[in-house]
Amino acid sequence: LRIEHIKNMIAMQPDTTIGHRDKAILLTGFMAGLRRSEIVGLDVGDVTFEPEGAVLNIRRSKRDQEGKGRSVPVPRGHHEETCPVRALQRWLAVYGVANGPLFVRLDPGAGGERLTGKSVALIVKKAAGQAGLDSNLFSGHSLRRGFCTETARAGASEREIARTTGHTSMAVLAGYVEAGTLFDQAAGRRLDL
Repeated sequence: LRIEHIKNMIAMQPDTTIGHRDKAILLTGFMAGLRRSEIVGLDVGDVTFEPEGAVLNIRRSKRDQEGKGRSVPVPRGHHEETCPVRALQRWLAVYGVANGPLFVRLDPGAGGERLTGKSVALIVKKAAGQAGLDSNLFSGHSLRRGFCTETARAGASEREIARTTGHTSMAVLAGYVEAGTLFDQAAGRRLDL
């Protein structure tokens, strides 16, 4: 996912309860470079707000089976409509629940059931389609991978990126960065054709 993709996906979300939830998932998942399991594993109490943004307490993840956890900063965005912190605050205001899962099913009869990783993938695909993108090219992992490539393109070091994403394998992270910045370093860009 590129920045322009995320912006287009957010612009297409309706001003509904589901739209607010999905905006919060898309923007938070992207800006924090989260795995699907980390997104759906969040509880309301895992989010705290600071003047600079939000802090997510990731209690457990793929590479942290012991559950040591980590704190992930989510800085405020530059634009109100695409600010992940504002999206989280709006979702919490609309959701109106003080504890339990942060992101839940909203279909009738779901009763506040936590979303699954597959749900996040479907939300990403649906949003991509709404934005006129080929939804087959995107998955729940696109949020994490997109964060890595877009922050690298913006000049963030691999160490800075890994501090947010929790990557323990710099080789995996380097693969994301290289794929996303392939044309940034292309020698042919120097030619006047």
